[in-house]
Amino acid sequence: MSQATIIERAPGQLQLAGVLDYRTGPGLREQGARLITGCSVKRLALDCAAVEKSSSVGLSLLLAFTRDACESGHELSISGLPEDMRQIAQVSGLLELLPLA
Repeated sequence: MSQATIIERAPGQLQLAGVLDYRTGPGLREQGARLITGCSVKRLALDCAAVEKSSSVGLSLLLAFTRDACESGHELSISGLPEDMRQIAQVSGLLELLPLA
């Protein structure tokens, strides 16, 4: 397993990677909020294809990032949602709340 990260690969192109759990969540939350609110472009794309494993913490992060984007005047789209995250979102009734591409 790798360390969890969120990075800006290009302006407005964010990538979330690694294992999303109670240990990595708080740091990713802070890092993601800074990247989103400080971004110079209006449309942001968050690629989750490199997420190796996620608990419900991963969905909490996605919801928080969506809120951060909205509050800072950005549009966020999420792509590459791993199957485990998609299943948790579906069971929790969150699929319709996430801006999935």
